[in-house]
Amino acid sequence: MGVVNVTPDSFSDGGLYLDTDAAVAHGEELVRDGAAIVDVGGESTRPGAEEVPEGEELERVVPVVERLAVDDHITVSIDTRKAAVAEQALQAGARIVNDVSAFRHDAAIAGLVAGAGATCCLMHMLGDDPRTMQDAPVYDDVVSDVKAFLEERLAFAVAEGVSEERVWLDPGIGFGKTLEHNLELLRRLDEIVAIGRPVVIGTSRKSFLGKLTGREPDQRTAGTLATLVIALERGATIFRVHDVPEAVDALTVAAATLDAS
Repeated sequence: MGVVNVTPDSFSDGGLYLDTDAAVAHGEELVRDGAAIVDVGGESTRPGAEEVPEGEELERVVPVVERLAVDDHITVSIDTRKAAVAEQALQAGARIVNDVSAFRHDAAIAGLVAGAGATCCLMHMLGDDPRTMQDAPVYDDVVSDVKAFLEERLAFAVAEGVSEERVWLDPGIGFGKTLEHNLELLRRLDEIVAIGRPVVIGTSRKSFLGKLTGREPDQRTAGTLATLVIALERGATIFRVHDVPEAVDALTVAAATLDAS
């Protein structure tokens, strides 16, 4: 899953693809590089990020989704917490709704996903506000707590009419977690995989990698690849990344090695 941030303030590439033409070109490049999915987002959910008005988010993402989805070889995901944005993106050709709030910010998204027969990704975030999610996050047991949350949100989605086979789960690395929480989730990711739905991992360039390596976001590719290989070994199957060619190579070699064993 290659990332296209149509935002001015994303932590890693904010402003690079705010222009529609640049965003579309980047999405097409990600597919050429080996991405199976292009994840288009118009609202940064980095720690401390302010909410983007609905109209502005729509203006950013819908033209990009529409132009990418024209190509039958491109599967487009819309990264949004808002029902209106999800609805128009689905109408424009998106086939996946990636909601970092797991249908808590705007519960109406669940019905839209169900009605469209779309796939959705439900992610764990501590609380429901990116502005405050990193304010001293505390868990009884981070893996058990995240697992229970994802099981509850899966049940909610199914109760709203979403087919269980169309739900992916994301433990939300970096969303209301300390360095130790993130490492524990990766270490025990098999417990999340045991829920029985495809697990999405989004570690790309995140701040916990910077804490470990001392590197800036655009220098965290090697650290990202290490987490992807570990996550693959523990059962994750979808990997949301900025650096697609490197991720494809690392996962191809790791998967071949695991298959051979």
